[in-house]
Amino acid sequence: MRVNQLKKMKEMESELAEFKRMYADLAFENNALKNLIEKKL
Repeated sequence: MRVNQLKKMKEMESELAEFKRMYADLAFENNALKNLIEKKL
């Protein structure tokens, strides 16, 4: 692999990690809201 390919791959890995954190946060928030709605019903 060339140096520029490795740099791009590292950037993409970093971006993927950020997306995974975003998903985890949203999934947690979604679950909390579902639990709140169930308790109110």
